[in-house]
Amino acid sequence: MAIVEKADRIKNLPPYLFAKIDQMKGEVQKRGADIIDLGVGDPDQPTPPHIIKAFQEAARDPKNHRYPSYTGMIEFREAVAKWYQKRFQVTLDPQSEVLSLIGSKEGVAHVPLAFINPNDTVLIPDPGYPVYSSATLFAGGHAYCMPLIKENNFLPDFSAIPEETLKKAKLMFLNYPNNPTAATADLSFFEEAVKLAQRYQIVLCHDAAYTELCFDEFKPPSILEIPGARDVAIEFHSLSKTYNMTGWRIGSAVGNPDIIAALGQVKTNIDSGVAQAIQIAGIAALQGDQTPLSEMRTIYQERRDVLVTGLKEAGLEVETPKATFYVWITTPSGFTSAEFTAHLLTKAAIVTTPGNGFGDSGEGYIRMALTVDTERMAEVVRRIKDLKF
Repeated sequence: MAIVEKADRIKNLPPYLFAKIDQMKGEVQKRGADIIDLGVGDPDQPTPPHIIKAFQEAARDPKNHRYPSYTGMIEFREAVAKWYQKRFQVTLDPQSEVLSLIGSKEGVAHVPLAFINPNDTVLIPDPGYPVYSSATLFAGGHAYCMPLIKENNFLPDFSAIPEETLKKAKLMFLNYPNNPTAATADLSFFEEAVKLAQRYQIVLCHDAAYTELCFDEFKPPSILEIPGARDVAIEFHSLSKTYNMTGWRIGSAVGNPDIIAALGQVKTNIDSGVAQAIQIAGIAALQGDQTPLSEMRTIYQERRDVLVTGLKEAGLEVETPKATFYVWITTPSGFTSAEFTAHLLTKAAIVTTPGNGFGDSGEGYIRMALTVDTERMAEVVRRIKDLKF
């Protein structure tokens, strides 16, 4: 049989982080352990009923059984624009400044294909969502990692990027509230980022998937609130975490019309858009009853408080997150990220994510997701307190 050789872009691609964790989890499950999974950030709450109802009604209509618009139904894009106006006081043209996505991950993965030629430089946060680096690799680009460290509140230090690198950079990814660190950014940071992008003509891509998972009266901003941001930036938003719709695969990109058009051109040649019935469900999510969102925030905040309080009592170093459903934990002395992840899994049947899986600067940390109920979260705390580390 002939040997099929993979492309270099696949050979050079590291194993997808969560696939590797699933493998480790399966090995522990074979031993019959009662596993508590705080690894992948997948909401455990159901999609609100009014969203499901809207989808069911739309799915019965034959006109929604055909190919959708490549750019998305104008009604969905109008709903996104109205939501942005209400939430951020940002005015968008739904025709030219809003694009529907098959989940924000898809948009993040495709945007480098619109702008990056082989060996072009992309500025990516480290640690960061793995798709930033893999998408850069697929486009043939070179990733320049911007370290996110505690001493800088897990914000990139733009002044530390060499001038030569900034001149070569064509695209930069930012992500606040941040995955995996749960760090947040204020408008002054985004203003600095926009000025940098304007000066060096960098396409600024802000991944804003977690702006609605926020606690203690904190409201994360949009980068598009900054004057001039629309000259250089687009922002990715997702209904996945906001409305417990991870499996539905629907999101949006908004911002600079030329960047939106370029991303849309890539998508036109790769996919056929989001199913119309799902877009109609998305409209119901954005324009319908927002009470489930408030209830969801309360649930995550209760879980956060149980976990963070318990981890501190157990002697672990952890900050209380103001947003996202992640907790970023410093590994105890004597453990690497991978070693502490393995220790928690094999000794306590708790699945976590090693920080170095998100980049070299994530070494020395692990991430936990607030995706089990309060009772199970309390059990996590009990198990960790019983451990020796």
